[in-house]
Amino acid sequence: MVVVTNRIPVAKGHEIDFEDRFKRRVHLVDRHPGFIRNEVHRPRPMKLDHEHGTWSDDPDGQGYYEVKTWWRSFEDFVAWTNSPDFAAAHSSRPPKDMFSGPNVLEVHDLLTSTDLDVGAADPAPAGSRVPPMSTQASDVRFSPK
Repeated sequence: MVVVTNRIPVAKGHEIDFEDRFKRRVHLVDRHPGFIRNEVHRPRPMKLDHEHGTWSDDPDGQGYYEVKTWWRSFEDFVAWTNSPDFAAAHSSRPPKDMFSGPNVLEVHDLLTSTDLDVGAADPAPAGSRVPPMSTQASDVRFSPK
């Protein structure tokens, strides 16, 4: 299983417009083979006072929004990026001033998870929901690939 993360620096003042774009998304990816789920994470800029060990909001901080898609395999993700649905989902480009810099795309292999049997041959069919998190440690299963 892979998690693809698109880290996007949204310019101050454009956060609501950026978030609205994802709330109105067309869900074209949801029907693609190997797709498991999509998450959009809002940054919460924080700063740590090392001397006192306390955290506080950082109003001047700039974080990255993270758009994460979970896939059964990297090949499933690549197939999505080469599909007409991918082109359609990305055809309405936002204005350039919505961003404070370039995005960063990262791909990670999922090693462990508290709510998935990572070693399962087919952890979740395309378009299915991820099961709720386990409440008992004995329910968490890790299997070798």
